[in-house]
Amino acid sequence: MNGKRIPDVLIQQNGLLDKLKSIWPQDARVLIVCANPDNHEKNDGVYACLKEALPMSGLSVSYLAQCDDRNPDIIENLPDMDVIILAGGHVPTQNKFMKQLRLKEHLSEFKGILVAWSAGSMNCAEAVYAGPELAGEAVDPLYERWITGLGITNINIYPHFQKLRDEYLDGMRLIEDITFEDSVGHEIIALNDGSYIMIENGQTTLYGEAYRIQDRQLTQLCKDGECIVL
Repeated sequence: MNGKRIPDVLIQQNGLLDKLKSIWPQDARVLIVCANPDNHEKNDGVYACLKEALPMSGLSVSYLAQCDDRNPDIIENLPDMDVIILAGGHVPTQNKFMKQLRLKEHLSEFKGILVAWSAGSMNCAEAVYAGPELAGEAVDPLYERWITGLGITNINIYPHFQKLRDEYLDGMRLIEDITFEDSVGHEIIALNDGSYIMIENGQTTLYGEAYRIQDRQLTQLCKDGECIVL
């Protein structure tokens, strides 16, 4: 609002908040892993919003901290956390920071809840689709579109689909000219805002409107108010 992040109740669409409440521990200890480690203004804005938005949403929090380039060593406290949040931002930038933190190794023993959105959710894949998003990336022959991620899932998420399907980048259509070409031999799951994927007890379930992009084809997988097991 007016260029500032304002705390609000978390997304309730497709039962997202109710699902989170059903597994959220009392007095949770929460650590946010930022996407852009040196963008302190954005990081502090996200932190300030979540500090109010979580309890506002009925999610009990006893401790909330963030990890960026000002305090990378806080990642050593990860075993003491109940919830890890992977924030959104620029996928390759967050990916690089995660590797600097050795986050994949730290998560190997983590038994709590992992919440991720946007870039954070994309970096959860074993092989991450880091689709071009900044000016120049789509035409840069050195830009890496496939990078190694956290290996939590083999699903490649493409978020904010309803906003991006009519966008252009470097003079090309973001979806038809770029993402479709990158989908040859790959499956990419495009999610609208308010749709999400939940992995629990070995089962992966997709909730809300979502599409499969594969081999230059777009196929709807699910609608709002519905869910499917992937």
